[in-house]
Parts: sequence; structure tokens; C-alpha cells
Amino acid sequence: MTEHVTYGSLERTRRQRYLTAFTTIVIKELNRFLRIWVQTILPPAITMSLYFVIFGNLIGPRIGPMAGFSYMEYIAPGIIMMAIITNAYSNVVSSFFGAKFQHHIEEILVAPVPHALILAGYVCGGVCRGVIVGALVTVVATFFADLGIHSYAITLAVVILTSTLFSLGGFINAMYARKFDDISIVPTFVLTPLTYLGGVFYSIELLGEPWRQLSLLNPILYMVNAFRYGILGVSDIGLPQAFAVILGFIVLLSMFSLHLLNRGVGLRS
Repeated sequence: MTEHVTYGSLERTRRQRYLTAFTTIVIKELNRFLRIWVQTILPPAITMSLYFVIFGNLIGPRIGPMAGFSYMEYIAPGIIMMAIITNAYSNVVSSFFGAKFQHHIEEILVAPVPHALILAGYVCGGVCRGVIVGALVTVVATFFADLGIHSYAITLAVVILTSTLFSLGGFINAMYARKFDDISIVPTFVLTPLTYLGGVFYSIELLGEPWRQLSLLNPILYMVNAFRYGILGVSDIGLPQAFAVILGFIVLLSMFSLHLLNRGVGLRS
């Protein structure tokens, strides 16, 4: 009985330690970007407002309706998703690389907690920033377009899953980065082109072959269209297919991130 009670106590202590470690990382991440909200939260709202003004108000009337909606309404979900992707990614890549650069990541790594929990803490921080920025940009979008929510469950699920995916992408970028310039290479040369070509400003039904088929290789296309379905109820991609792609990439990037963290890639001199 004594051994059983002792083992149970140890298990409770370990779970409490893990929970404390996870919440500490998440709270640290929240404080980090909320403390400088003028640099992390406000700029996306201003930038996305310019997209609405330029593409929606100035160019939209010349393009006309798309998929039964005004051009402004059609591009609004894509613009919101673009802000979510960018901020979830940038939060984790800048935070984790900053910890590497300042050499205090070692304090976290030597703690008696699993690497998976450390990864989950940083990813959760990125998800929080993605959700907050997405909510703010959505409020801004309502001033330019008459948006409703077709499905709250699908909309929220896509936001959380997409934020998770790109938080993992930011973590991988931070693991490999050796200097601050390295954390801007992927967003500039990979993330931005894929986002603009991911159906944010157009329907792939307008594309001829082979461009339409090539567009299907872009994973961001599936996220944008799944989110557009959640908001407007229309999509160029089947919803099960979109969720399968998003979940598949999350599993792959999670496994790869843990592999890098377990091997200490970019962490050992």
C-alpha cells in the first residue's frame, strides 16, 4: 500500500511539474508579444486594412462578384487567414531563435520535462497570437464587408489548426537559423509567395491548365479555402480534403520538430 501511494504521489508530482512547465512557457510567450502589442498586434490590423482599401474598394468594383459574393467579401477570409499565418509563424521563429541567441534556451532544455512539452508550449504561444490577430483583423474586416459566419466550428477549427501548423513551421526555421537574417529567409522567399498564390485574391476556378493543377500543390490553398467555407460557405476545395492536408502537415511537422529538438540541431555549438 505504501509503495502504491508513493508511486501515485510521484505521478501527481510529475504531472503537476509538467503542467507548471507548460503554463510557464505559454504565459511567457503571451507576455512577450502582448507587452509590445504596438509592434506585434497593431501592425497586422493596419496592413490588412490597406489590403481591404486597395483590393476591395479600388480594384474590387472593376472585378465584380466572385462565387456569388462581392469581391470584398470573397477576399476577406483570405486576408484574415494571411494575417493568422504570418503572425503564428513569426511569433515562434522570433521567440525560439531569441532564446537560442541569448543562450537561455539551455535552461529550458535541461529541465526535467519532455521535449514534446517544450514544443507544445511554444506552439501554443504562436496559436494564441494567431487567434488574437485573426480576431482583430476580422473586426477590421467587418468595417469593409458584410461578413457572417457560415460555421463557427469549422472557422475556429481552421484557425487553430492553421496557427498550429505555421507555429511548427516557425519552430523548425528557428532550429536551423544561425543568425537573425536566417529567420526572414523562409517568410520572404517561401511563405509570402505561397500565400499570395494560395487563392487569397482569386478563385482557382479562374485558372487554366496547368496552373490550376499546380495550385493544388500549394498547402496554403487548402487552409484559405477551408476558412472561406467557414465564413462564406463556399470553397474551391472539398472540406474533407482540406482538413486531411492540414492535419497531415501538422503530424509531419510535429514529428520533424521533435526529431530536431531531440537531436539538438542548431542548439549545440
